[in-house]
Amino acid sequence: MANKLLLEGVSDAVGFIGGALAGFWVGQLLGWDIFAEGYGGASIGAILLVGLGGGGGLQLARLWRSRRSEADTSGH
Repeated sequence: MANKLLLEGVSDAVGFIGGALAGFWVGQLLGWDIFAEGYGGASIGAILLVGLGGGGGLQLARLWRSRRSEADTSGH
């Protein structure tokens, strides 16, 4: 049980951080600076990309865990 909870927590964290970093780097490639002063359109776009990336990474981590669990129960 403890190993399952540890796997869940670590995979969620890795998925979220990985997705947020991916969103950050996409913003950098587009020239959008999340740390720019004020809240201009590019800054808000960069913040949005980081949030969407983090959420997407979290969902991918949960999908991975779900598929891993299904494979474990089916014997593959």
